[in-house]
Amino acid sequence: MKNLKNISISMLAAFTFLLFSSCTDTTDTFVASSTEPVVLSNLSITNIELDPVNINNPAITLNWTTADYGQQASVNYSLEISADEAFTNVTTAATVNGNNTVTLSVNELNAAAGTVGLPPFAWNSLYARITSSIGTQNGLPVASNSISFSVYPYFNYKFKDYYLVGNATAPDWNNNNNNPPMFRDGSNANVYYYTGYFTAGEFKLLEFKGLWQPQWGTNDKTTIDVNPGTGTDPGTFPNNNSAIAAAGFYTFTINFSAKTFSFTPYNATGATNYTGMSVQGSAGTTTAMNQLGFDGHIWYLNNIHLVPGNLQFKTNTDAVWAGSTEFSGQATENGGNIPVVVEDDYDIWFNDLTGHYILIPLNL
Repeated sequence: MKNLKNISISMLAAFTFLLFSSCTDTTDTFVASSTEPVVLSNLSITNIELDPVNINNPAITLNWTTADYGQQASVNYSLEISADEAFTNVTTAATVNGNNTVTLSVNELNAAAGTVGLPPFAWNSLYARITSSIGTQNGLPVASNSISFSVYPYFNYKFKDYYLVGNATAPDWNNNNNNPPMFRDGSNANVYYYTGYFTAGEFKLLEFKGLWQPQWGTNDKTTIDVNPGTGTDPGTFPNNNSAIAAAGFYTFTINFSAKTFSFTPYNATGATNYTGMSVQGSAGTTTAMNQLGFDGHIWYLNNIHLVPGNLQFKTNTDAVWAGSTEFSGQATENGGNIPVVVEDDYDIWFNDLTGHYILIPLNL
């Protein structure tokens, strides 16, 4: 039994050695080394005027050499765009895997130019480079040389606008009757508000005046639903065809990211009833606003031409209201200037109960 025990111990030791050796074998270990920077080729043209009509046409095609990480690995390439040669404000315009060329459409290049801060309707320089990397974690990144070219961007209005429709609202069930818009939050483009007068009844939201789809509503009490034009129309607000029981002032808030909404009473007691409102500032001529007959706290101007500059709201009591964010936000008394960043014709709406404003460009 002693010899048998020694043999068993010897065999176990040998098996353990072989198992350990096989688990620690590094002959197939993947080892990569940093590549030399790839070389990005210059463009054949250096001045690119972006066409706002044919936005899906190709704008630029970039080519570069192959990265060598010392292994037969698939390489990631990221096209980085910046407004300065130091790439202090950079956006990744495209990412490809294993290819040495990429094409940006007019829309994609225009969006990249806007993201890094280039103003529209002016010639300015853009800088491009390629950063190579490997693996799902983009390891061993190495940036190429940079090239520059001039672009003339158009303006990229990136926001969506939504309009009230329904028998609880001013336009009734007319989809093109000076429908009041929702007021977009100045810092969160997914959140919209409307505080104002509603009659007993129901309402929905439309994305475009004159069109019934996309149409937004609800099929329960808290979440939003949409018919984009290919489905079934959702139920009405405030909750799944349950109409507003009593006319009065309410606040309707909707979050398109969270897909939630709320509809709550608003106490308008003591609110100032202005008899006049106008817009003023360097963006246009001083112009009297129209008061919505349905709700005297909502003011509007249709199709007013504005140029880059600033804008304020002035009441008949000479109080001046403004905010600090372009296109939409919340004004306060003596709040500075609303920036107008691009020339166009605008619809302007102002809510004197909450200070919310929205400037909707008509041609961008």
